[in-house]
Amino acid sequence: MEIQFPVLQVVNKDGKLVDESYKNEITEDLVRTFYRQLVCMRTLDRKAKNLQRQGRLGTYPPFEGQEAAQVGSALALDEDDWMFPTYRDHAASITFGKSYSILSSWNGRVEGNLPPEGKKILPPSVPIATQLPLATGAAMAAKFKGSKQAAIAYFGDGATSEGDFHEGLNFASVYQAPVVFFNQNNGYAISLPISKQMNSKTIAQKSIAYEITGVRLDGNDIFVVYFETKKALERARNGEGPTLIEAITWRYGAHTTADDPTKYRDQKESEKRRENDPISRLESFMKRNGYWDDAWIQKVHDEAIEEIEAAVRAMETMPPPDVNDIYDYIFETPTWTIREQKEQYMKHLRGEE
Repeated sequence: MEIQFPVLQVVNKDGKLVDESYKNEITEDLVRTFYRQLVCMRTLDRKAKNLQRQGRLGTYPPFEGQEAAQVGSALALDEDDWMFPTYRDHAASITFGKSYSILSSWNGRVEGNLPPEGKKILPPSVPIATQLPLATGAAMAAKFKGSKQAAIAYFGDGATSEGDFHEGLNFASVYQAPVVFFNQNNGYAISLPISKQMNSKTIAQKSIAYEITGVRLDGNDIFVVYFETKKALERARNGEGPTLIEAITWRYGAHTTADDPTKYRDQKESEKRRENDPISRLESFMKRNGYWDDAWIQKVHDEAIEEIEAAVRAMETMPPPDVNDIYDYIFETPTWTIREQKEQYMKHLRGEE
């Protein structure tokens, strides 16, 4: 049986508006907000990769190529919503949290996992798909309390092979939880192509089994990402249940800085994919529609560099970490094994062994 989930677009790769129904909703302020945040996030990502190569940052998972999926969806959230990101979703976390504090988590600092004051952003989930049932639970709790909060959970294509994916969607379906499951399908689960992960033609069609709304869209089109995520969140708030969004995108680089993508894919494909780049697409749209301003564009790029450099300075000038943090916050009362480990390590630091 052929199941059709067409890839939705608002603006195509040439920057042309292909869905006129959004014409009146696209304003100069919105376009400029999109552009500035996309540029900032790409600047951050490239800087972070350089920092890792210089030994100034730990292993880092780059997201270049996926900026529109993350920025567009994060901008669709209300201030009081919940966000459940993965280890690759720092652009979403920063956009929603309006803070670069998460950067320090990639330098081994526990402080980086604390969301900005008032924000409901969980630490990046490194285990695959474990955040989906948590997002469902947070959304269920909000519903039981009569709140209008919604939750969004990010995950990659590989997560759909995990039991937590199905458990999260099943609970959300049964309880009509106000949650959006936002899949960034970048074609690979580390080195495994999607063709070897599943026999399904799409990820969006998995929504059918749970009788929830499924949407498939062009994840490099920030307009369709933003508008479709807003629709999904509104359905959630109005008691219409969860949505599964499949955003088709691509990561240009490695899975992490510890990975060599040439071992499992032809990197010429990544260069070819830049024809569909989320930033160049938005630039084409701006030029077509009279939003382009050379002076403002240059200012955005200059300010992005300054903003990222300031974030790096803040990270690198943090006071030395407290070694007790490693042991003291695992359990409310440390177990004997943790106490023993801590005692042995403290002796080591004092040079007593």
